[in-house]
Amino acid sequence: MNAIADFLAMLAAERGAARNTILAYGRDLEQADELVGGNLEEASSAQLAKLGQGWSSLAPSTLARKISALRQFFGFVIDEGLREDDPTHAMPRPTARRPLPRILSHAEVEALFAAAEEAATADSPAAVRMLTFLELLYGSGLRATELVALPLSAVPRDAPFLTVIGKGGQARMVPVSQRASAALQRWLPLRDSDSPWLFPSRTGHLSRVRLFQLLRELAVRADLPPEKLSPHVLRHAFATHLLEGGADLRALQTLLGHADISTTQIYTHVDAARLVKLVNERHPLAQQRASD
Repeated sequence: MNAIADFLAMLAAERGAARNTILAYGRDLEQADELVGGNLEEASSAQLAKLGQGWSSLAPSTLARKISALRQFFGFVIDEGLREDDPTHAMPRPTARRPLPRILSHAEVEALFAAAEEAATADSPAAVRMLTFLELLYGSGLRATELVALPLSAVPRDAPFLTVIGKGGQARMVPVSQRASAALQRWLPLRDSDSPWLFPSRTGHLSRVRLFQLLRELAVRADLPPEKLSPHVLRHAFATHLLEGGADLRALQTLLGHADISTTQIYTHVDAARLVKLVNERHPLAQQRASD
């Protein structure tokens, strides 16, 4: 039995892990297997402790990924009955700091829409397409890869949802606002293509790189620093502004297609001021002090 290969197959089949995640975990585990002399599933706590010490000079995020791969691997090994003990307790527990997302203010988003809407008044295909991009990135929180790879069949007819294929091939239903739906209806007759993609190009569908370039050009027209805008920044703005409006974190997790709530929780930092204000104004003790 090749325990590493079986573990990676399980990640793909049962957890729907993304291909890049599987490749990275595979490299980490094969490297660990080589360093302990083969048969990683039989490695002792002392051997894993030495691995952790040898990896201590790595970037925190890289070290965290390697240790996560080993912990999950040995959890799989135990579940499969290949051993009874968990040797990973000897490994360090790094806390990789997740970088805070860059965000846009409401005024900056309004400036982007103003520039896109003004350009689209003449109904030129490029301008209407740009407005549609903006509505779907900020209005529905799509990833760049999800947006450019939307098939024409994903456009809703009656129900206000898009069916999106996200990371790991996982499908989810994404609400489409009335504004985004209106932009889509403007864009469809302007496509002038038999392509199965919603946003076709000469070689298939529009690329992520081209989408990135178009957004930078829009930022310039909106008098914003172009380096401040990207598809992911608009996705961050979608999440941040929903939380500010009172959205539930679990609902936001579903909308963003995050497999783990911890990924979604990074957006809570931007809402700290609102939460402090909420406690100060709405907590019973705060109200009692106000009445004294």
